[in-house]
Amino acid sequence: MNLNLVFFRYFAKLNLAITLLLVIAGFSILGTIIEQNQTIEYYKLNYIDTSNLFEVNWKIILGIGLDHVYSTWWYLALLVLFGTCLLSCTFVQQLPTLKVARKTFFQTSTIQFKKQKFNSILQHTSFFKILKNLKQKNFIIFQQKLSIYSYKGILGRFAPIVVHISMLLILLGGVIAGLGGFNAQELIVKGEVFQIQNTINRNIFSKVPDYPIRVNDFWIEYGATSNVKQFYSDLSVLNLNGQELNRKTISVNFPLRYNELTLYQTDWNAIGIRLKINDNLYQLPLTSFDKGKNLWVTWIPSLTENKDEGLIFICNNIEGSFTLYRSEGTPLGTFNLGEKISLLGGLEVIEYIPETGLQIKADPGIPLIYLGFGVLMISTLLSYLSYTQFWLAQIQDKLMIGGDTNRAKLNLKVTFLDLVLPYKKDL
Repeated sequence: MNLNLVFFRYFAKLNLAITLLLVIAGFSILGTIIEQNQTIEYYKLNYIDTSNLFEVNWKIILGIGLDHVYSTWWYLALLVLFGTCLLSCTFVQQLPTLKVARKTFFQTSTIQFKKQKFNSILQHTSFFKILKNLKQKNFIIFQQKLSIYSYKGILGRFAPIVVHISMLLILLGGVIAGLGGFNAQELIVKGEVFQIQNTINRNIFSKVPDYPIRVNDFWIEYGATSNVKQFYSDLSVLNLNGQELNRKTISVNFPLRYNELTLYQTDWNAIGIRLKINDNLYQLPLTSFDKGKNLWVTWIPSLTENKDEGLIFICNNIEGSFTLYRSEGTPLGTFNLGEKISLLGGLEVIEYIPETGLQIKADPGIPLIYLGFGVLMISTLLSYLSYTQFWLAQIQDKLMIGGDTNRAKLNLKVTFLDLVLPYKKDL
């Protein structure tokens, strides 16, 4: 036996394909449960090493690659093996079945007609009348003397092959994504231009683009109780000459997409304030006082020789008011941006300096995956087409008719009765 045929027949086994599919599904579920592409410290903190056999600790996660399941060599190997099963099934089973379906089979004996799902004996004078009815019902007809073979809905026989093609496209997209994608995170101050540098996950064939990205603006939308409702970044993708290629205001769940690159809004922070003291411009850093409550603090020094006369600055948002305290903790009041304050010889807080947190992903396999799912939807529609066949033959003084279909048996019965009832021969 041909070795190639043995190879394809082995991988065409249904139980092997189902086993591989279940294994792939299991690891894919693990990839959704365990956070992907995080730092080692993150896994050490959240998956503590214990002696419990039923708990997954950080050593196991990092050891077998559960922190980046979809780009591990063994996950990609499973996809390749499953794709081989689909190809083998297509060549060994589906294509031969389609080839048989396209052949013309004439039936010339009573025994052959008796094997059909529906069969009957008609008046021999009705041969051409039934032939006309089949044409009116859009059947494709082949004639050999007084024998007729007709069929309709052969596209339905293509559905399994189209399903395999769609799944192969999805698998190929997954492999390309696993080999060529990357994931990066950046914290960028408003007004800055940056290039992608802080990649946290990079694969063998990953290519990080070198074109600059500019943060034009950043702002926050607050709710009625001063809670953060949404935050926005106005981004521009530039070419190497500084010309704008694409621009969009992004927010949580509304990313910017350019070529294979997707920029998500993930986080934000306040890193400083700009202020005037005695008409001199200064910039001071902010420190997160309590990250859970969005509180920031800084020290505004005095320009006099007595440095202890400085002020404590505290704020809980970057759009509105802030509070000032003396060094010993005495509150001085709540003030607004741009307000002239008669302290330290004349103080005015001009603006906050925010930074936007961006997650940047490149997934070159996404177009193929989308195409695969589109083809899969088409194959689903094709699968509803019934492949219906009718045979008609003049055998001695009898006219035999038979019909069969791969689905929609009730429709076949209605069509069959519509063809034969006017010409039914009493036996």
